[in-house]
Amino acid sequence: MMRSEQLRLLIRARKRWDVIFGVLGLLALSVGILTLAALFIDMAVSGLPRLSGDFFTSFPSRRAGQAGILSAWIGSILVMLVTAVVAVPIGIAGAVYLEEYAPKNWFTDLIEINITNLAGVPSIIYGLLALGLFVYTFGLGQSILTAGLTLALLILPIVITTTREALRSIPQHVREGAYACGASQWQVVGDHLLPYGTPGILTGVIIGLSRAIGETAPIITIGALTFIAFLPPAPFSGEPAAGMFDWLFSPFTVMPIQIFNWTSRPDPAFHQNAAAASFVLVFMTLGMNALAIWLRYRLRKNIKW
Repeated sequence: MMRSEQLRLLIRARKRWDVIFGVLGLLALSVGILTLAALFIDMAVSGLPRLSGDFFTSFPSRRAGQAGILSAWIGSILVMLVTAVVAVPIGIAGAVYLEEYAPKNWFTDLIEINITNLAGVPSIIYGLLALGLFVYTFGLGQSILTAGLTLALLILPIVITTTREALRSIPQHVREGAYACGASQWQVVGDHLLPYGTPGILTGVIIGLSRAIGETAPIITIGALTFIAFLPPAPFSGEPAAGMFDWLFSPFTVMPIQIFNWTSRPDPAFHQNAAAASFVLVFMTLGMNALAIWLRYRLRKNIKW
């Protein structure tokens, strides 16, 4: 009887600590959500009156009322395109090699440690690396290609790490069943592991791109323009006609740079422009994440173990 009473008191004490921990966690979550909501509402109140069609189709100007984000949002899309084309296939291929092909020895352990460490390196370091490697050594200049390669290096550890975790989450019996049916290692990877791991891989890719689209320090380091009133040349346009990939070597600006330029000015009208541009950048990021969530949901519904 005494032992039963002690057990009941112990369970009651444990439940009390569970409630306390739950309340503390809810308070911590509320602080973060309320802070984010307050910042977002303040940004929306300041920036929404400035949003219009002209704001998206006009170039930056010395007059706040005529300034727009045309060159900035197009530059961001082009830089993200280069970043995705470079980082996604290399990151996925590297993760597949490390997880499925690489022998387990000290060399692969060293590679894994370095990939983990690179994920925590400050972004300004990648900017300095790109400045010395891509701008000066390879002579790519302060171009869209340089910016895309820089941000690709930045998010590569994220893509590799999340892809490896997605592959590890696949049950081992999927591999064993495929091998038992006579599949080669590449057939197992291409026909089973990558399709099953696509939702997790996609999540890592979108997380990396969401980080890259808001980066400012490495882009400033490699020489992005703070004021640009022209667009990269469209393929086969102009006189003489531009080449298919001439836009890769064009000067550029991106949304974070444009926002930084406007917030550094004393005129409150430019601060309103910066709030409007920030609002657009947030929605671009939320749109990328919403697309990832939708695709992940659709892909998971189609997966049959």
